[in-house]
Amino acid sequence: MYESSDLRKGLKIEYEGDPYIVVQFDFVKPGKGQALYKCRLKNMLTGIQFDRTFRSGEKFGEPNLEEKQMEFLYKDGDKFCFMNTSSYEQEFVGEDQVADAKSFLKENTVCNVLFYRERPIGITLPTFMNLRITKADPWVKGDTASGDSKPATLETGYVVQVPTFLEEGQLIKIDTRTGSYVERVKE
Repeated sequence: MYESSDLRKGLKIEYEGDPYIVVQFDFVKPGKGQALYKCRLKNMLTGIQFDRTFRSGEKFGEPNLEEKQMEFLYKDGDKFCFMNTSSYEQEFVGEDQVADAKSFLKENTVCNVLFYRERPIGITLPTFMNLRITKADPWVKGDTASGDSKPATLETGYVVQVPTFLEEGQLIKIDTRTGSYVERVKE
């Protein structure tokens, strides 16, 4: 059980029967009366966010969350198939739960899948992933209007800004948190 004094950014709580994550948090102590905990909560099932104010002493449940290491196998329509790396059971995760991670997801990627009451609700990718450039326009000497970068399409279909010296077929490292280019990977 959590109390309102335990609230902080990133904490996962069960509120009104659903799992929520605290997105923003602010503690307010007026001159008189009880302390107030102003939170922005995000529903982990639907993604809906709202503001809620709690008084000191309120209690919250701890959500029944479990994280399992799983390997991405393939995409079937709007479902993504993952295999548990220890039990070899397969689980389908919807496109809503995969969210922005689909831009970097390629076959055989091992990631963490978050479950709520035995139901997958989200995935966490490794912080850095190596992806191959499938399309990059050649850089023309003297083309300084575009600056020091150019758009490149990766094997997953994601378009990222990369330095002008990179070409098609090269492997690069991407930061999955920001979606930005980090460095070229030597093969």
